[in-house]
Amino acid sequence: MAKEVGENAIFLKHDVADPKSWAEVVKSVINEFGTINILVNNAGYAGPIVLLADMKDEDYLGVVSVDQHGTFYGMKAVIPEMMRNGGGSIINIGSVAGLRFEDGTPNAAYSTAKFAIRGLTQAAAYQYGDKNIRVNAVHPGGVTTPLLLGHFSKAELDELASGQPLQNRLGKPREISQVVLFLASDDSSFVTGADYVVDGGKSIH
Repeated sequence: MAKEVGENAIFLKHDVADPKSWAEVVKSVINEFGTINILVNNAGYAGPIVLLADMKDEDYLGVVSVDQHGTFYGMKAVIPEMMRNGGGSIINIGSVAGLRFEDGTPNAAYSTAKFAIRGLTQAAAYQYGDKNIRVNAVHPGGVTTPLLLGHFSKAELDELASGQPLQNRLGKPREISQVVLFLASDDSSFVTGADYVVDGGKSIH
């Protein structure tokens, strides 16, 4: 992807569950581009499809460490830099599984982590609004990403798509990224602490 974008992008190996890795990323980005004014917390790990009582401790912690703790570490790492620069925009990628638990959610840990993202988003939006730092969350429904395609069969994906108010289909990655782009831009300059549900209407019934 960095090669495709060209000189406006660099690739960095990064473990979002490691605060030290975040420190290195922040340092590298500042050295390369001079400042940080946008963060998209997009790393995700679904974990195994398993019932709560059957889930191994290490699997639970593995999901939470990426999806929840990674979001916390990311915000903690960039907020000081954004404060020095007079503001910024943070977009945390949640899930409709963070609004309610329903069929298709892989496990309780995933839902737990996505629920936590809403709390982290609201807390940071409230605490840093006076520093001109906006923090919002985007909650996709079923989207044809490798994460989803790797977990479900064609028949299961068709079942997930059935009953979607919007055309009985799953979302496309670009349909999520356009919402993220809006929240990253100055077009959303008076939006913070908000939940943007992008699920084709699935969560309304």
